[in-house]
Amino acid sequence: MGISMSQQLLIGEGLKFSAHYVPNRDAFVYGEERLTYGKTLERATHLAGWLQKHGVQKNEKIACLFKNGTPFVELFFAVSLNGSVFVPVNFRLVTAELQYILNHADIKILFIDEEFADTILSIEDKLPNIEKIVVVGRAAESNDIPLVTYDSIFEGSISFRQREDLDDDDPLAIVYTSGTTGKPKGAVLTHKNLYMNGMHKLYHAGAKFGTKHLTIPPLFHIAGLANITQLILMQGTMFIHREFNPRVILETIEREKINSMFLVPSMWNIVLKEPNLHEYDLSSMRICATAGAICPLELKYKIIDTFKNGSIHETFGQTEMSPSTTFLTGEDALDKSKTASVGRPSLNVRIRVVDDNMNDVPVGEIGEIVYQGPTTMKEYYKNPEATKEAFRGGWFHSGDLVRMDEEGFVYVVDRKKDMIISGGENIYPKEIEEVLYTHPDILEAAVVGVPDPKWGESVKACIVLNQGRQLFEVDIIQYCQQYLASYKKPRYVEFFDILPKNAAGKILKTELRNAVTDKAIN
Repeated sequence: MGISMSQQLLIGEGLKFSAHYVPNRDAFVYGEERLTYGKTLERATHLAGWLQKHGVQKNEKIACLFKNGTPFVELFFAVSLNGSVFVPVNFRLVTAELQYILNHADIKILFIDEEFADTILSIEDKLPNIEKIVVVGRAAESNDIPLVTYDSIFEGSISFRQREDLDDDDPLAIVYTSGTTGKPKGAVLTHKNLYMNGMHKLYHAGAKFGTKHLTIPPLFHIAGLANITQLILMQGTMFIHREFNPRVILETIEREKINSMFLVPSMWNIVLKEPNLHEYDLSSMRICATAGAICPLELKYKIIDTFKNGSIHETFGQTEMSPSTTFLTGEDALDKSKTASVGRPSLNVRIRVVDDNMNDVPVGEIGEIVYQGPTTMKEYYKNPEATKEAFRGGWFHSGDLVRMDEEGFVYVVDRKKDMIISGGENIYPKEIEEVLYTHPDILEAAVVGVPDPKWGESVKACIVLNQGRQLFEVDIIQYCQQYLASYKKPRYVEFFDILPKNAAGKILKTELRNAVTDKAIN
């Protein structure tokens, strides 16, 4: 039979372990719904049995188009128990993007919230691999793919056959990253990847068993999967919010005595501007976690001043690393000399800063940060060329340019492929540019990030029109809205006679970015 499953770093085994020791402790709380560890395991096992009954084998793909809620976590654990592969899909994507991911990932069964039924059914004839759609809420009418309601799955008894052939190097999830070449890539993450990342986070944060954690950002992000894993490993309780509402966040912290919370910096900023902020009892907070963008020192001080018993915890990384690669915690996060840093390497994650020939650059000089370690993804799904390129030289290449100081603190110099981070969402300019170039009146286009006091950065499109043509800002924005998720479309548009280029004809984005950010954005 091989190695016992209990000796493997399997996510399902982690849930079973916690359910054994604290079966009556709340694991997940969503509104009035409170799932204990015992109940979470019971429902996940039932759902895993339903997947088996409908022919879902090991390594077959199950996707969800869910907003935050308990069905997300139940499905995540059901898939892990069954040995199949979980594919969480960004619900903000437009139909063309959804269609590509669902087909590329070879999805067998798709789980959706009721509000997304019309969108999915509008393209059901273009989803040949999907055998069944499960709807949380009222099932709509379908012409091609059988529909069932989520609640109906739990009516009556069902048996689950324990998988005895699972290994912690088996794939657990495929998380799609925004593509810099127009198509997203699916990072295949194993049970061990997420399990080890959870252990790393517990070590660096110094989190206590039984911690009460508040989750607001979308669970479909890699950070959501990481937080779920971390919480079950320390037998904590996750309070799940479906939407970002600063007042409700503060009320929840006070009422439930929340100990930790993760928000991107722009969210922290909004929470701290909530009226009557200091009237809430926030003394239970211990860990104020942030990532997704560099958190300004002034904001860190405001967080500490507000959550007086808490400390700042920053992380850096990427989906392919499950995701955390560095941590900046405690006093280091408030050290002015380290404020621009993203911290030191994570436990068990090996880091180098190299030049184009894989030579280590001297301390303080700029190079690409590359990684090895047990949290490194298995591959890009069905993309051997991209996988080979990413792992050249035996290390995973991040595409991030950084420098490292004498104490091992890492400083990001240029984000991956000119990536824009807006409200914690990674936005890749090339994807937007490819849409712009399909417009018949546009000659040239370049997309850059510009400072935004609310979201950190916003998308700005710099456009050169074909001679004799005329467009306005609203025309560009509306055109992009047809092909891109709302958060990706430009917020600002500026028209140019010519874009700055180097001798080889390549658009100089650094120069362009400096030019547009010098102007006031109203």
